[in-house]
Amino acid sequence: MTEQAMDWQELTNLTRGQPFVVERVRLASGGVAIEGEFALPQLAQLNAEDQVFVTAFVRCHGSIKEMERIFGVSYPTVKSRLNRIAQMFDFVETDPAPSRADVIERLRRGELTAQQAVSELEGRA
Repeated sequence: MTEQAMDWQELTNLTRGQPFVVERVRLASGGVAIEGEFALPQLAQLNAEDQVFVTAFVRCHGSIKEMERIFGVSYPTVKSRLNRIAQMFDFVETDPAPSRADVIERLRRGELTAQQAVSELEGRA
């Protein structure tokens, strides 16, 4: 385990899972420090065990079969834990519905049929 990971784990142990706010950030190079109130990224808000679990999941490229092997648990256990962790996150919509203006412009250019445009506008694309 790296020194930074150990420091993070120590901080997690000190806070005992309680929420905390970072008030000072210092860049490792250049000696610049910024003070304020900074929210931690969502992954950093997970407890140490869940951080290890997510890291392992990424390392095995999302293979639940590999997660079963690594942690010695069943498929439903892996899925349950992933679902529990996922509920802690705010997800960003990665495929937002097209804007009305975009659909109309694509229809005007002949890229969509009238029926496709209606479907997209109704959210059934």
